[in-house]
Amino acid sequence: MIRNAFRYVTRKFLKSFIILLVVLFMSALSLISLSIKDATDKASEKTFSNITNSFSMEINRQTNPGTPRGGGNVKGQDIKKITDSKNIDGYVKRINSVADLDGYDIIETQETLENQSAERAKNFKRTVMLTGVNDSKKEKKFISGVYKLIQGRHLNSNDKNKILMHKDLAEKNKLKIGDKIRLRSNLFDADNEKGANETVEVEIVGIFDGHNNGGVSYAQELYENTLITDVHTAAKIYGNTEDTAVYQDVTFFVKGNKKLDYVIRELSKLDINWEEYNLIKSSSNYPALQKSISGIYSVANQLFYGSLIFAGLVVSLLLFLWMNARRKEIAVLLSLGISKAQILGQFAIELVLITIPAFIASYFLASSTGKLIGNNVLQKVTGDIAKQIAKEAGSRSLGGGAEVDGFNKTITSLDVNVTIQALIYVIIFMSIVLIISLLISSSSILRKEPKELLNDSK
Repeated sequence: MIRNAFRYVTRKFLKSFIILLVVLFMSALSLISLSIKDATDKASEKTFSNITNSFSMEINRQTNPGTPRGGGNVKGQDIKKITDSKNIDGYVKRINSVADLDGYDIIETQETLENQSAERAKNFKRTVMLTGVNDSKKEKKFISGVYKLIQGRHLNSNDKNKILMHKDLAEKNKLKIGDKIRLRSNLFDADNEKGANETVEVEIVGIFDGHNNGGVSYAQELYENTLITDVHTAAKIYGNTEDTAVYQDVTFFVKGNKKLDYVIRELSKLDINWEEYNLIKSSSNYPALQKSISGIYSVANQLFYGSLIFAGLVVSLLLFLWMNARRKEIAVLLSLGISKAQILGQFAIELVLITIPAFIASYFLASSTGKLIGNNVLQKVTGDIAKQIAKEAGSRSLGGGAEVDGFNKTITSLDVNVTIQALIYVIIFMSIVLIISLLISSSSILRKEPKELLNDSK
């Protein structure tokens, strides 16, 4: 049976080759789609590794307008009520404040200079934004990849009078790790409600990098003009302490054995004015990232199922034509007493002889083209999301800066690698499709008697 199958496959080389090509290309597409999904899983796992079991406490802007400048005003006493919960493993709290560099210049662009009035130039000539945080490694903008530490170390809860500075700002002012600078309160800042006039000497312990994705209106929206500080420094600039300061928001990390939804429900029972706040799963702070992940999954699924369906339809048609041309041969085999099961078995062996080299070749084809196709899929998906974001930003007049860019972050790269495990899955699924195609294409012919087949072949 195997010998006969081999002879037929080699004798009808063109027909066999056409089926081989169909199986080869469709298997390669299936392999690439599975590999893209696997690469997306790894990229999302890496991105969300620090936020999958965390949530943020933010102000409810429908009932709480925040600070005079529109920032968050989460109360320290409310934060403590949540941190005292037995379900909380850790937290990162942020203070947004404004300060002036004493004796140093900020970064300006042509765009920011054009938008600057004489009064603003006078009042905010050296002004930088401060993000005070008790653990900069878990700060949102570092987690999302908007900022990236390139020298030195991150800030921790024990730090006081320490900062991380942007690479370009440090280079412009010829500053380096270990240098100390002075920060002064800005009396024209709307959030400086106490009229604080503080001076804080801080040490640079780290350098970070990152650049705005879109245009900005004011210099303070540039990444380069943001300093990451410890909580103590950001609070003191406004004449506050860590306890009396108001916070932009807080991210809480839930203990590993606790379900996030359960913890949020339990915390909502605490004696806190919940009309002022919202508890939001941290993953929800990256909607564009989630859209890019789901978009890539959708395209990969379309490739996978589309290739299986296309292979099934084309192979069914080819096998039907193949069987139709073999009516006389089948009639002779049946007349010689060879059972229909044996004949079907020979057909199956013929298909196996064709598909084995197709499956092997598909692995190498997918390996050589997977990265290219994966990047094309990524660019298509993220390009569509970018257009949607630009449209929404235009209609809502959204500002610039790292907060917006982090919110709009998408997956930027896929490391597509074809694995043997993926090949095994493709072989299993494709084999099922081919078996169904074989049964469909041969059933009508094998149901007939030899005499009918001979008459049909005339």
